[in-house]
Amino acid sequence: MGVFEMVVLIVIVGCLTGLAKTYLANRQANSAELEDAMSRIDNLEERIRVLESVVTDDQYRLKHEIDKLAD
Repeated sequence: MGVFEMVVLIVIVGCLTGLAKTYLANRQANSAELEDAMSRIDNLEERIRVLESVVTDDQYRLKHEIDKLAD
């Protein structure tokens, strides 16, 4: 193997290493963003469950109907 081939091989390996680092960093960032989004969705789902239980509660309905009659 000559000097020229060795230089080309070193440049190729260096470029591939840089690409691999960039790919892995982006992959980890996307994974963290996905986990954050899933956490937010879970929190929102819990809030919706609480709101549904409040709205479907019989006492809430009764109070709402009484308030409506008072107006």
